[in-house]
Amino acid sequence: MIAQGIIIQSNRVLMVKQFVQRGDIVWNFPGGGIEENETPEQACIREVKEETGYDIRITGLLHEKNEKYTYSAEIIAGELFLDTEDESNQDIIEIAWIGLDDYDKFDSFIAPMLKLYLEDNI
Repeated sequence: MIAQGIIIQSNRVLMVKQFVQRGDIVWNFPGGGIEENETPEQACIREVKEETGYDIRITGLLHEKNEKYTYSAEIIAGELFLDTEDESNQDIIEIAWIGLDDYDKFDSFIAPMLKLYLEDNI
């Protein structure tokens, strides 16, 4: 089970560049595995904090399929920071705010979720 958050500010989306299981390097929304005794919402909040340094508030469930939860969220505190000492961040190369018009960063998994978010939040 996976939980991830989509956070957009000033026409930019918060993303992490990471190695994925299939061996590729891709840009993803911050998120990760749901731990035992943790709700998907709690996992999303924890994972975004671990991967980006930001405290977030979930504003809605955007999509759920095959135990992968995608939430819309907003930043409530913190600052952009990649903790490379955290074992769970070893797959992350970079974190960044990516322009919504930077289409080459959005693969066939990311683009549909962004579209859903934008339709839901405009």
